[in-house]
Amino acid sequence: MDLTAVRTFVAVADTGQFQQAADTLSITQQAVSKRIAALEKYLEVRLFARTARGAELTLDGRAFLPHARELLRVAERAETAIRPGRRALRVDVVARRITTAGLLQQFHRAHPGIDLDVVTLDADVEGAIAAIESGTVDVTFHAVPTGLPLSTAIRTIRVIDEPHELLVGPHHPFADAVSITPAQLAGHRVWMPGLPAHGEVAAYYAEFAATFACVLDTTAPLFSKETILQDIADSPQLANLIGTGSQYLWPDRYDLRRIPLRDPIPIYPMSLIWHADNPHPALPLLRAHLTAHRDAAPLRDVWVPTWNSPAPSAR
Repeated sequence: MDLTAVRTFVAVADTGQFQQAADTLSITQQAVSKRIAALEKYLEVRLFARTARGAELTLDGRAFLPHARELLRVAERAETAIRPGRRALRVDVVARRITTAGLLQQFHRAHPGIDLDVVTLDADVEGAIAAIESGTVDVTFHAVPTGLPLSTAIRTIRVIDEPHELLVGPHHPFADAVSITPAQLAGHRVWMPGLPAHGEVAAYYAEFAATFACVLDTTAPLFSKETILQDIADSPQLANLIGTGSQYLWPDRYDLRRIPLRDPIPIYPMSLIWHADNPHPALPLLRAHLTAHRDAAPLRDVWVPTWNSPAPSAR
């Protein structure tokens, strides 16, 4: 069905005059007549009866009018949902309690007029890039390994260098430490239930464990983040690596401790990823905000995985 003809039909129904409808639509009366005739031919009914007062709806025209209005409303909602600048910017923050969600919240506070659709994709960097290419999301945050094949349409810029800390309970040997070195974790158990078996996150923790000779344990089932926190609080052995920007809440009785890691500081690098052809006007604002507020890692005394892409600039 021709929505232009439907819009013309509604204009005639509202004004009661072909000429007034033509003036409203900024077209000729002849064009109005042709559109109405084409719509009547398509529907196989008469929509208007010509009278001395103008154009009156027939019984079929009255029956069609509410549906015509709904067709136009649906079309407008459809356009709003996909038109850049009129739809929300869809951002994959990976998980809602990690630093990416916090950074996006800061962006929202700085630009409250920009609509955001915050999602969490269950995907590694390759799956997230596929979502960018398909238009499922506008942007995503992931570590980009060196050598990862990227199409010429994909852009990345390093926006996060997040230090990691050790999360322990009050009975753990490191519970009272001001800080520790990663080398002190040698032989200790780093408990990461629910860690993906593949992808850049899995590669990061596997290389960390191999580099510093700690025991990476991913065997326990993941019931929830809350149960992990409770188990760590009750255990003298369990410890978890957590980003400094991760935000988890727990009861005071857990007495969990976040122990900074120093000499070197383990850094997890993350990039903003988007499609070069994406015209959404909020994208440049998000990139500029993240770049301006980026806490870059120090040049020395840090550890980053060997597969880390070192380039901080967009490519």
